[in-house]
Amino acid sequence: MGRREQIAPGEFYHIYNRGTEKRTIFMSTKDYERFLALLYACNGSKPVDLKLQGSTLYQFLALNKEKKAVEKKVDVCAYALMPNHFHLIVRSSEEGDVAKFMQKISTGYTMYFNTRYERSGALFQGKYKAIHADSDTYLAYLIAYVHLNPVQLIRPTWKTEGIGDLRAAKEFLQSFRWSSYPDYLGIDRPEKAIVSMDALPGYWSSHTSFESFVTDWLKNEQETPMRSQSLIFAKEDAPALI
Repeated sequence: MGRREQIAPGEFYHIYNRGTEKRTIFMSTKDYERFLALLYACNGSKPVDLKLQGSTLYQFLALNKEKKAVEKKVDVCAYALMPNHFHLIVRSSEEGDVAKFMQKISTGYTMYFNTRYERSGALFQGKYKAIHADSDTYLAYLIAYVHLNPVQLIRPTWKTEGIGDLRAAKEFLQSFRWSSYPDYLGIDRPEKAIVSMDALPGYWSSHTSFESFVTDWLKNEQETPMRSQSLIFAKEDAPALI
């Protein structure tokens, strides 16, 4: 199990959680869409009622297009939603903002999920885990790690047996709607409203340089120079994948 950190303002953290008993928490497109809506709508100080404001991110943005955008309390720098868990990389400027943000998302999504699937009780496996990205090397690694998580869905053994069809993997990541990877590539879509890439250090000079960085991991994850510096963190803290 990953460590829990006292979240300090101005620092980057990898936050993740999975379904209780490793259950699936995203069972349909609508479920993913609701979580994305919450990632955006809950990132502020105003109450959220998606019944009135729109149940998906697209609806929320359309219904609120004449209003001021959500004043973000938390920088969501990257994310990936997997069938039974999620990953976020976040930073806040005020103490307690991340905890409030995560509480609103967890409560809101659990209430939605339990109503939709006629169940009760906890949906997530306890409190979310928060790991401090305490160096540039580790933060850059985490951004790659989060965005490469979906590759497990098409090739579960890629880290041990190689990626195989590199082109197919890159196309899959680019088309995967439930992560911020397309936003890092500069693809224009409503989901870009969630992500605060400008909060990150300038590790990549362009969309192309970021794509090359991720491709290096895909081509030969074992030999990526950054891996030797980050392997301890990756093994200790990374949640188990599907």
